[in-house]
Amino acid sequence: LPRIRDFPGLSLESFDGWGNYNFGLDEQLMFPEIHYDQIQQIRGMDITIVTTAQTDQEGLALLQEFGIPFNII
Repeated sequence: LPRIRDFPGLSLESFDGWGNYNFGLDEQLMFPEIHYDQIQQIRGMDITIVTTAQTDQEGLALLQEFGIPFNII
């Protein structure tokens, strides 16, 4: 994710109330394993991170420990 130009961090608004997190990517080219000249069509994707946390605060703490960058103001 930090490979996205001007990446501010993930929004805290995308927790679902149960400690799980959802976000979308506009294109798959941010992954270094994907080579632009070898893809036929640029595709986006939705990603859901399901945790065993009971609350959004517990989910946030867990994902921060994993090193996921959040935009905390």
